[in-house]
Amino acid sequence: MATNTAASAGGFTAAERAAMKTRAAELRAEGKKGAKKADDLQAVLDAIAAMPQHDRELAERVHATIIETTPGLSPKTWYGMPAYANDAGKVVVTFKHAGKFKTRYATLEFQDAAQLDDGEIWPVSWAIPDWTPTVEATIVKAVTAATRAS
Repeated sequence: MATNTAASAGGFTAAERAAMKTRAAELRAEGKKGAKKADDLQAVLDAIAAMPQHDRELAERVHATIIETTPGLSPKTWYGMPAYANDAGKVVVTFKHAGKFKTRYATLEFQDAAQLDDGEIWPVSWAIPDWTPTVEATIVKAVTAATRAS
């Protein structure tokens, strides 16, 4: 859960961008299935790049945190939003930026495939007005819980 100060302040670092491009090339080299994953990753990165600056910075940090925390989730777009799916291809979590529906804040939203069920009520959406260590820790905890074996 280490953070990069430059990344936290302004999105992905040059090293992070280079690593993602390298990973996409590796996936394409794996063949048809790898090419699909690479295309899905690129679609997520393109969706993030098209966001307004503040939303983009949040989305970049969410993306890096989810990829680092739960490598079993695969990035893809879902209704044009960055999303992360399980091995069955079911979307577990999405990032909805504020500009998408002209809302006050971005949200991290869990879908039906998430394993968050706890009692009679549980949260499935969090507002993210700014990136902080507390936000990062909450996302790590929630994504880890959402992907635990049922």
